[in-house]
Amino acid sequence: MSIPAHPRTTSDQFTHRFSSTRRGARLARLLVLQQLDAWGFPYRGGPSDLIAAIVAELAANAVTHGRVPGRDFEVRLTRTAATLRVEVADTRTEGRPPVEDAPAAPPPDSETGRGLLLVAGLAARWGVAERQGPGKTVWAEIDLTCRGGRT
Repeated sequence: MSIPAHPRTTSDQFTHRFSSTRRGARLARLLVLQQLDAWGFPYRGGPSDLIAAIVAELAANAVTHGRVPGRDFEVRLTRTAATLRVEVADTRTEGRPPVEDAPAAPPPDSETGRGLLLVAGLAARWGVAERQGPGKTVWAEIDLTCRGGRT
């Protein structure tokens, strides 16, 4: 799948906070799809589906593993000419995913634990960063100038 490059000299950004609930995670994915469409990545197109899958996994992790009662999580998209960066920040400081190695596969009979494997497989790069205030930001980048998002 070829991801079209959009001629840009500056970056576009979308940032929104969501409640740390399953409904908030679903809304995050839907609003990201709407923003991608506004940026020229049509709904149900390859790039849109790829980015929506990454947002869905990172948002699900934020509400499942990064939830602090009464605190929201935040989604930020940043688009430049060459990349689209997805950032999902939560307020839990502990429980950072390890990024030195590839995410470990869960046991075959496990019903959970594959989200970061999916993110690592779809994104060109991903990692974990400090955020301003308490918590962490898990990010993933998609290259817009290559095939399939991977370098």
